Amino acid sequence: MKRFGGSQETVLGEVLFEFQRHGNIMRVTAIDPKSGTEVVMIADPRHSQTIIKRLAMRKLLYVMNKKAVQAQKDRDLRS
Repeated sequence: MKRFGGSQETVLGEVLFEFQRHGNIMRVTAIDPKSGTEVVMIADPRHSQTIIKRLAMRKLLYVMNKKAVQAQKDRDLRS
C-alpha cells in the first residue's frame, strides 16, 4: 500500500495486527515490522475486521509520514 503526501512517499509492505476485546471496545495495534513503527487505536467491535484494519493502516501511514517529514526537517537543519 502506498500513500503520497507532499514530497514524501511512504510504502507499507507487511503490517502486523493485534486485536484485544475489552467489553464494548476493541483495542487494535498495527505494527510496521520494517520500521518498527507501532500505533494503537480503539475501535467499535461491531465493525468488521477489514474496516478496522483499514483504519489502523491509515493511522500507521499518518504516523510514518509525520516521522518522515520530521526527519527531513532535522536533516535540513543540520545541513
